[in-house]
Amino acid sequence: MSRAHASLPAWLRVIVAVLVPLLAGLAAAAELKPIRVSEHAWYVLGDSGMASGANQGFNSNAGFVVTRDSVVVIDALGTPPLGEALLAAIRKISDKPIRRVILTHFHADHFYGLPAFKAAGAQVWAHRAGRDYFTSGEAAARLAQRRQDLFPWVDESTRLVEADHWLDGDTRFEEGGLHFRVSFLGPAHSSEDLMVSVDEDGVVFCGDILFAGRIPFVGSADSRRWLVAIDQLAALKPKILVTGHGRHSTNAAADLTLTRDYLTYLREQMGRAVDEMVPFDEAYARTDWRRFSNLPAFEAANRINAYGTYLTLERESLAR
Repeated sequence: MSRAHASLPAWLRVIVAVLVPLLAGLAAAAELKPIRVSEHAWYVLGDSGMASGANQGFNSNAGFVVTRDSVVVIDALGTPPLGEALLAAIRKISDKPIRRVILTHFHADHFYGLPAFKAAGAQVWAHRAGRDYFTSGEAAARLAQRRQDLFPWVDESTRLVEADHWLDGDTRFEEGGLHFRVSFLGPAHSSEDLMVSVDEDGVVFCGDILFAGRIPFVGSADSRRWLVAIDQLAALKPKILVTGHGRHSTNAAADLTLTRDYLTYLREQMGRAVDEMVPFDEAYARTDWRRFSNLPAFEAANRINAYGTYLTLERESLAR
């Protein structure tokens, strides 16, 4: 229970507990309008900012592919009500069984919606590196934060779902006449980054390797390896690239530029500070951020990104 919730009178807490989650689920469901990008593939488009009470945690994308026999889902959004809303949106397109959900990575905004799909009988696939998220204490800490910041859409009843099938690397499978490739790109944005390609449609779901039209969340990510992953992704020349955040792309080479340029600039500026042994606060203050400062999520993410990159480059410097 959040502090704000606990301070309410008992009778009002009862009303909140019963009615607000219901209304939240209905509001979220109304927002989930699948965008068709190819013959078999759709996705839902989240808000451009950070997850918040205002957007009900709906700030990331999730996709799905309707095959001849079933549905394959990529990511599950950031709250249990959003997972239910995504499932309802898929059911408006197809009533075929949902056989599996493939997670691009275990960040809260991409997998808290999994309970709805587990209840529907889906098997969850993810890369084995994601297991560390649950054993390191990071999962518990983020859940506590989300219960406070995203109440009532994340609350005391929210439970985290791990994968049923842990992948060790790249894999391929055929489902309902379509051929899928699951490729491991981590560690990059996360330790367990996966992308999912649908060969017949030329569609690639790349998770958070690409943030379209907004500042990416970097934190303590391996930005050097992330830049390599961007180049790998661009080399595929997909017809359609469905991002983890922001609108889909029909020009991957051009649309990967913002994420690549931002990561490169972070590394250049923070790397210079590390080499010159300039304290972080001074380095951040002297850096010219004007190229990126008007983009969505800048105020919320940029300082965190810069500090995480500063620490990353300190570690890289010590390892030389």
